[in-house]
Amino acid sequence: MSVTIELPHVGESVVEGTIGKWLKQPGDTVKRYEPLVEIITDKVTMEVPSPVEGSIVRLLAQEGETLPMGSPIAEVATADSPEGAEPVIAAIQVEAEQPTAATPHPGTTGYLLKDVTPVGPTGGAAIENAEPMVSSAPAPVAQHAAPTPAVAAPIPAPASEPPGGTRPPGGTRLSPAVRRLAQEHSIDVAQIQGTGLGGRITRDDVIKFVESGAVSAPTATQAPQIKGQPSADGQEIHVPLTPVRRMIAEAMVRSVTNIPHAWSTVEVDVTGLVALRASVRAEFELKEGISLTYFPFVMKAVVESLKEVPTMNASWGEDKIILKTRVNLGMAVAAPDGLIVPVIHNADHLSIAGLAAAARDLIDRARTKKLTLTDVQGGTFTLNNTGALGSNQSGPIINYPQAGILTTETIQKRPVVINDAIAIRSMMNMCLSFDHRINDGAEASGFLSAVKSKLESMAPGLSIY
Repeated sequence: MSVTIELPHVGESVVEGTIGKWLKQPGDTVKRYEPLVEIITDKVTMEVPSPVEGSIVRLLAQEGETLPMGSPIAEVATADSPEGAEPVIAAIQVEAEQPTAATPHPGTTGYLLKDVTPVGPTGGAAIENAEPMVSSAPAPVAQHAAPTPAVAAPIPAPASEPPGGTRPPGGTRLSPAVRRLAQEHSIDVAQIQGTGLGGRITRDDVIKFVESGAVSAPTATQAPQIKGQPSADGQEIHVPLTPVRRMIAEAMVRSVTNIPHAWSTVEVDVTGLVALRASVRAEFELKEGISLTYFPFVMKAVVESLKEVPTMNASWGEDKIILKTRVNLGMAVAAPDGLIVPVIHNADHLSIAGLAAAARDLIDRARTKKLTLTDVQGGTFTLNNTGALGSNQSGPIINYPQAGILTTETIQKRPVVINDAIAIRSMMNMCLSFDHRINDGAEASGFLSAVKSKLESMAPGLSIY
């Protein structure tokens, strides 16, 4: 039987997808549930599996081609395919579920959402944390019913090691995700000791190897190689747009075209926060096994302030202002293919420790292209750590259709006048872009003042759980 595979339906708000990369080519065999193609939508980039086992007959869509959901993209011949038979249709099914109530995260008394959830690119830099921090396993979206006769079946929740992969010469079998991650960091996997079943190298093994510092970072003289075509006069290089870069560009234009941006900046004395982090960092990292950056402390101050100024946790509804009853905090992350904003749902229910764990998990999965649709939907406000890139002031672009975005800038020791005396303090700027249709300067300033007050009140002795 010859099977025609369709582009999966992945949610009501996603109407089209772009073929990012074919993971199989005509003539290749593919197992059921093995990653078949990388799909890019305006929400997330994801690998989708084959609904059947067989041999790839032909690809009906090219890399970079954008198609409506449900369009045929490939034909697969299964083992019992009679020659000349008409192909039937099999729909790739991608699972996700609505965010659920928060559940305790093992090892902490804070909470980590059971299913944490854009791709709504934001302006400026991204959370490229100096000390990497991103929820639980990808959650199972409504299934797409294939036309009769169908050869579709529910896809089980993916494990940390998806089926399929390759085996390096003389080494253990690598999953596509592990292989790609190793390639992105130019890692010889022979240097990594696998901790998986039978010594298999897992994604976590690669990440730990990178974080150990064993992989040398590129120097200033090792500029990234940008592929492009020189112009006729040789004075320019024309770089074609990737699907992700095109979507980011469209999102930026939509935001600045539809939202009247206004900006405000405040200076925050985070000397107490610096001391607090220093006092709990070692114990936290030993207990939780993840880095503790300044960002979860800022997250906590922001989500509490959003509840005090609800018009900042809102969107414009043309004839009304839509206030959000949940605080779903988005955070800009520099992923391999471009800026992405995964979301921590019900972030106001989490402790500082819980926020750190949730952020770490999402960032990790964003950088390895393992986010689900749930991870990137439903954001109500966005936070961006531009300070990790050395910025001390910025004017970010709002993540449409939200009411605002806040950046935290680099922390610097500066002389400050306190009680008519000069003192050296750790200072940080915060920059807020807000939708002037929803909020005026008074509300924006009130929100910034609330965040500032909460951050300046943090000091050693404050529980992060």
